Amino acid sequence: MPTSLPAQMPVKAGTATHCPYCALQCGMNVAVGETVTIVPREDIPANAGGLCQKGWTAGELLASGERLTTPLLHGEAVGWDEALDFVAGRIRTLQEEHGPNGVAVFGGGGLTNEKAYQLGKFARMVLRTSQIDYNGRFCMSSAAAAAGRAFGMDRGLPFPITDLAGADAVLVAGGNMAETMPPFMRHLAAMRGGGGRLIVIDPRVTATARQADLHLQPAPGTDLALALGLLHIVITEGHVDEAYVAGRTNGFGEIRTSIAAWWPERVERITGVPIAQMRLAVGILSDASRAVILTGRGVEQHAKGTDTVSAFINMALALGLPGREGSGYGCVTGQGNGQGGREHGQKADQLPGYRKIDDPAARAHVAAVWGIEPEDLPGPGRSAYELLNALGTEDGPRALLLFGSNPVISAPRAGHVTERLGSLDLLVVSDFVMSETAAMADVVLPTTQWAEEGGTMTNLEGRVLLRRQAAVPPPGVRSDLEILRGLAVRLRGPEGFPTGPREVFDELRRASAGGIADYAGITYERIAAETGVFWPCPSEDHPGTPRPFLDRFATADGRARFVPVEHRPPEEDIDGDYPLYLTTGRVLAHYQSGAQTRRVAALNAAAPEAFVELHPDLAERLEVSSGQRLRVVGRRGAAEAVARVNRAIRPDTVFMPFHWAGANLLTNPALDPVSRMPEFKVCAVRVERAG
Repeated sequence: MPTSLPAQMPVKAGTATHCPYCALQCGMNVAVGETVTIVPREDIPANAGGLCQKGWTAGELLASGERLTTPLLHGEAVGWDEALDFVAGRIRTLQEEHGPNGVAVFGGGGLTNEKAYQLGKFARMVLRTSQIDYNGRFCMSSAAAAAGRAFGMDRGLPFPITDLAGADAVLVAGGNMAETMPPFMRHLAAMRGGGGRLIVIDPRVTATARQADLHLQPAPGTDLALALGLLHIVITEGHVDEAYVAGRTNGFGEIRTSIAAWWPERVERITGVPIAQMRLAVGILSDASRAVILTGRGVEQHAKGTDTVSAFINMALALGLPGREGSGYGCVTGQGNGQGGREHGQKADQLPGYRKIDDPAARAHVAAVWGIEPEDLPGPGRSAYELLNALGTEDGPRALLLFGSNPVISAPRAGHVTERLGSLDLLVVSDFVMSETAAMADVVLPTTQWAEEGGTMTNLEGRVLLRRQAAVPPPGVRSDLEILRGLAVRLRGPEGFPTGPREVFDELRRASAGGIADYAGITYERIAAETGVFWPCPSEDHPGTPRPFLDRFATADGRARFVPVEHRPPEEDIDGDYPLYLTTGRVLAHYQSGAQTRRVAALNAAAPEAFVELHPDLAERLEVSSGQRLRVVGRRGAAEAVARVNRAIRPDTVFMPFHWAGANLLTNPALDPVSRMPEFKVCAVRVERAG
């Protein structure tokens, strides 16, 4: 699809690369001349020749008239030296006054592996701060935590995505891939075309649910109870794979005892899902020779998200699915590098290779690669929301360097987060457009975007892919690697901060060697020749690991672990003042905070504004109709949007997309005690006519 570019835009020939959006990392060929032409690649299995509207129109970002091309200091255009000198000087002053943790770093799940790695290294080696986390904490952290404690490893899909087409049944809990990553659906369509059956769990009748053979529609915040009820049926009605459980797992005895309290009638009262539907879902899964259970943000973005995912994993283990070719459990990772971004050190508790920062052996290994002493590495820091909440407080950071994120729109309790950002002594944002967060910054540093830089991305399968540079960036723009080097030179010295992605990746390979996410055997040449390499890959003669659990799990004894969990209500339940549930999500045309997609004309035309989806019965009680403006009021704020009346939503629930300012003014920052995931997906509100 062609897109016009400014006449002065430097050009390169067509290049095989990847889409800038979701974790499928769809392959595309990008030809840049007077126009940008995008053609989907057939050689990347995740999309195999398909693209969604966001991918087809991604070239418009290169031509956007809203591109930032010069550094801004207090809103005024300045040169790079002046901007970086100012930032470095303020960092020195603030750390002298408040210590190393007086400066924080916030990254993003869309950064390449090289940038995520270098960002973590910069924070810990140059700034020596523990205060670093990233927006991926808001996405996959609950599923990651649950997979880690069950399997000893978190890899979104521990099998190739193409396995789905050969399944006899797939259960999707809290995922709407038909809108969030449409090319994913071709794998489910192939499964159904071969006689397989699709089960979807979602409070809304989403585009994905409309394609399902069975749709379970629980009340928001009750997914854990539903998973426990399904597991109760698996156990009490004879569907457990006893040989698998005995041979490949630990802890089932405690599960068998604890699940007794979750009989179907009780679960029906809590969730609203009929017993007959629960039994049908279990029957479909247990009758299948090959079955897969997938979770998405809908069941994960809760203060009990880790336990909810654990309950679905427990069911998968009871049925004997994980570690069997063609079957298993997987998390549908969302952000473009949501997998790789959580592996190499931009998380508060993590070092490269998915190592724990409080593990002495991990600290010694990474310190040796970086040429420092292990004691020079800081310890764990605050998680994403806790970090944002601490900004500008007495014992919190006084400065924030932000890369690849827009928390003014995307953070829970966004109004409060905006206040915290406004209280800082220094806010520095690296971005290629003036996002809502960048507009607040003391310093804005214009950076390259997807087609203007090289590097690697790791998609939802754990397949490491090569993003090739397809266009030369506009004059005045620098890459994040160049920005980090520029600051490192001013604060510490030039050693250890190259600007070439390949050189950074080679160091990442050494730093990850021996870790859970071992990239040691992955090279740019191998990625290009093999169209991606699955980690772990410990040596260059290792084939990569598309299915890591076939022989053993990544636990000490090689067995998967059942984890007992108990349902609990939402942190904020409905009452007389706030009688409705609010749930949030995405729409087909937009991505994350919308900073990119709201600047693409075709996407903005397809979805120009936020809306409130409500059931006709609720609309009748409120005496409103589609198109009227509504005010949604919660305990943390209020937001206005137009009404969209349809039967896709439960009568006790309203839905708002989070791509615009509004929805996250209302969401609840209550945190999961394990993953530190906020409760984005359910809070209590009331709805009234605006004005």
